[in-house]
Amino acid sequence: MAKKKENDQNKLDLKMNIGYVKEVSIVEEMERSYLDYAMSVIVSRALPDVRDGLKPVQRRIVFSMNELGLRHSAAFRKCATIVGRVIGSYHPHGDVAVYDTLVRMAQDWSLRYPVVWGQGNFGSMDGDGAAAYRYTEAKLQKLADDLLVDIDKETVDWRDNYDGRLKEPVVLPSRLPNLLLNGAAGIAVGMATNVPPHNLNELVDAIVYMVDNPEATVDELMEYVKGPDFPTGGAIYGHEDIKNIYSTGRGRVINRGVAEIVESKKGKRQIIISEIPYTVNKAGLVEKIANLVKEKKIVGVSDLRDESDRKDKVRVVVDLKKDAYPNKILNQLYKLTPLQNSFSVNMIALVDDIHPKVLTLPAALQYFIDHREKVVVRRTKYELKKAEERAHILEGLKKALDKIDAVIQTIKKSKDRPDAHKNLKKKFKFSDPQTAAILDMRLQTLAGLERQKIEDELKALLERIKELKEILGSNEKVMQIVKDELLELKDKYGDERRTKVYKNPVGKLDSEELIPNEQVIISLTKGGYIKRLPSHTYKSQRRGGKGVVGMTMKEEDVIEHFVVTYNHDDVLFFTTKGRAFNLKVWEIPLASRQAKGTAVVNLLQLGPDEHVSGIITIADYRRGKYLLMATKRGKIKKTELRFFKKVRKSGLIAIRLNGDDELRWVRMSMGMNEVMMVTKKGQAIRFQEGDVRSMGRTAAGVRGIKLRSGDEVVSMNVLYHPGTILVVTEKGYGKRTALSEYKVQNRGGIGIKTAKVTAKNGGIVDAIIVNGSEDLDLIAISAKGQVIRVSVDSIRTMGRDTQGVIVMRMKKDDKIASLTLLADLGKEVERQRGDHVEKKVEDSQNEDPGEEKEEVPNNPKGKKK
Repeated sequence: MAKKKENDQNKLDLKMNIGYVKEVSIVEEMERSYLDYAMSVIVSRALPDVRDGLKPVQRRIVFSMNELGLRHSAAFRKCATIVGRVIGSYHPHGDVAVYDTLVRMAQDWSLRYPVVWGQGNFGSMDGDGAAAYRYTEAKLQKLADDLLVDIDKETVDWRDNYDGRLKEPVVLPSRLPNLLLNGAAGIAVGMATNVPPHNLNELVDAIVYMVDNPEATVDELMEYVKGPDFPTGGAIYGHEDIKNIYSTGRGRVINRGVAEIVESKKGKRQIIISEIPYTVNKAGLVEKIANLVKEKKIVGVSDLRDESDRKDKVRVVVDLKKDAYPNKILNQLYKLTPLQNSFSVNMIALVDDIHPKVLTLPAALQYFIDHREKVVVRRTKYELKKAEERAHILEGLKKALDKIDAVIQTIKKSKDRPDAHKNLKKKFKFSDPQTAAILDMRLQTLAGLERQKIEDELKALLERIKELKEILGSNEKVMQIVKDELLELKDKYGDERRTKVYKNPVGKLDSEELIPNEQVIISLTKGGYIKRLPSHTYKSQRRGGKGVVGMTMKEEDVIEHFVVTYNHDDVLFFTTKGRAFNLKVWEIPLASRQAKGTAVVNLLQLGPDEHVSGIITIADYRRGKYLLMATKRGKIKKTELRFFKKVRKSGLIAIRLNGDDELRWVRMSMGMNEVMMVTKKGQAIRFQEGDVRSMGRTAAGVRGIKLRSGDEVVSMNVLYHPGTILVVTEKGYGKRTALSEYKVQNRGGIGIKTAKVTAKNGGIVDAIIVNGSEDLDLIAISAKGQVIRVSVDSIRTMGRDTQGVIVMRMKKDDKIASLTLLADLGKEVERQRGDHVEKKVEDSQNEDPGEEKEEVPNNPKGKKK
């Protein structure tokens, strides 16, 4: 008996591992324990899920706030409540980690699209911490609704929380591509992730494209996703670096803040920092600059101030000394401070819940597409199940109503509810759910309208069931739903890109990026010499003065074109042979006022006896719709601007010319204005632009004005607003005449007189339309290079049949060769560039069919002068 008890005790001890010793290799045990710990950190803490882009703590915060009813339309609740709910129900870790995560999800300088709406002190870009969670309040942003949408429709899997009392979602349904949208950063064991944020519009366009083209390459996707889009703005450099990141999932990109050199009201030069790189501490940046100035590693700084406002609109002002070199100091700021840094990318996320994987751009997008496809399918199945269950009950109710008397009698004869349930099923073949619904049916259902409601609901449900089955039976319809929902999000939350992307790496910037977009003057002589110089070169003078020397040139040379524009604009050159060439303004060499300039044949491939006869500058090819061209023999032609969007280096044919005719003028128009042509002998004609039909690029045009013997056209203008016409003659006489004195005629006539042409004042040189003369100057250039700038207001308004007043006193054997208008506030630029053309034109009207939409460049003229 004692022996039996001893054996039983030994068995029990063995079962309970009491006194049981097992030899284990310490190396194997350390490996196993370390791997268990590492996987726990990787899966349960540090890495986001590729599907919803959230780490477990972030997902639990969003889910807990949703359970607490803290949607965007609800009232704010103390963050202490949220933190307590998260750690008490789902996240068995410290409250500090949960609150820090909650705070970051509310910071608009940390997340490109914040998920949490914070109220109170949630920190700052200077590195200030948030107030304690007993002081702050929060609720979900509207955007969070689309992370949680359809979570109650069996769209995702659920698992037990840490103590088995509750269920939590494995992943959120997430209509948003949140992994790339807001990015992620985390350090696990043996690996780390650092995914940059992106722009929603670009991601949606790329995903829609990839749904239609599953084998899309990185190059194709980068037509939509230009690069990371940081919440703090700034600029990133290097197309190849970005491509390498998207192709391999790893790499780094140079991120610069935005700084510009300006002149203050007191005449002092300043460097204004308006945007800083992502993750850079603004206070730390200012302190670093101050230390470098103190250590004299940066010389030439007189003062440093942080003028940023409470809403974290960045403005750091660096005042410079008079003898400082601004560009040199700015380069030192980029080199020595965090104003320029590198953002290292390591796109690692969890795939299938537990597998960490490095993701390329196509892979990250495809995983999200697969997730959304599964969510849509599961949601559709759930809705189909619910619809079929409801339809089944409605069919039972309808059948019961059709036999209501028999149903009532059966129920009356039953002794209790279970008996009635059994009798109804047996007699009428109802199912259990149908029978329960019939027994719960109210007497009001017997009314005629109530019966009709049941029939209407049943009919609608049957249609819905049919629709849901069609969706489940067609992958194309499922993917169309995915695309439609994404495009809906784009309309709801989409915004403009904040971070500028430059194709070339730092140190290899595009030439245009190094050149300020300043107002300049382009002058071209009849002898073919062109130059570019700042518009402030010529100072305003009084009418009747002698002017200043405009350039040094040969005696027989004269200035023929004088155009005001901006450095970053395009210049279309039209030649006497009817061809068109294209250059950037900054590609024209900069020269001094007295310099002769560069031979235009070095810039354009001109043929023998071919000269530039027309210049037009374009900031935006979508702004004007047509180009109007006129020849010296009175021909006129209208052609769509889009035909000149891409010009070969060898040029394009702009108009077909006959005989010795030459192309002389080109103007921008909308096709709905009036045209005015003026001849050398003083004739003018005004007609509707609609009289000239739109023609192809190589067409010859139609007659604009009928010329008398020995006469030729000297001016063609498009009339946009009521105003005056400024006429200047060869001998320096000029006048303004109201346009109302010129009646509208049919195209092709001889016109009416616009000036008295005599030997005293000479033939007309040019006629320019003036729409208001306030702050408008006339610059006139003589054949011998004299230049004068006078106010248009100083030139009198007179009748048509007059010779005018002296605008410029001419030397013997000299005559006016060319003239232009210049406005101190850029009005002349708007006149010549066509900015006054109807600005509310739909972009689509002026785009090429099948051509991708171009990004509209920033227009500095929109800034306050």
